[in-house]
Amino acid sequence: MQVTNYLLIDIDNEFSRAFAQYNKNNNKSTTPCELIAVGSNTRQLVKMMFDEQIKDYCYCDLENEISVAELSHYLADHHSIHGVLFNSADYLLASDQQRSIYNSLNENRFLINLDDTEYTLSRITDDTLTEPLIADHDIAHSTQELICQAELHNKNK
Repeated sequence: MQVTNYLLIDIDNEFSRAFAQYNKNNNKSTTPCELIAVGSNTRQLVKMMFDEQIKDYCYCDLENEISVAELSHYLADHHSIHGVLFNSADYLLASDQQRSIYNSLNENRFLINLDDTEYTLSRITDDTLTEPLIADHDIAHSTQELICQAELHNKNK
């Protein structure tokens, strides 16, 4: 499977770096890597970008719904994501609440498994897919927007 314009969830930094390098080495096309990585270790993500293993990165506290909603806005504005890639162990060990947050990122989600010397992807068929957080939250991007949203909310009561 060609993983272009996919979001790579970076929880296990070593796994993410190894997968991104594997993907770069096995990319049969002439275009540069099109992975976008997201996680809380920006130092790791910047290194991956400078090593041309990923196209872009974004900080995100994946346990915080507001941070994930901001990520969704960023992705909608700057990237056309085809799906989300998770380290199989990270996804399977996540709590139900955390999986719900993960599932809100995109309807196309895949687990990455390492089998001896190659990576394989398997589609997640979790029935708990929720609507994207971008649709559930109207995020204020400045203090002024926050004040305007609060005033509008109070008027509608």
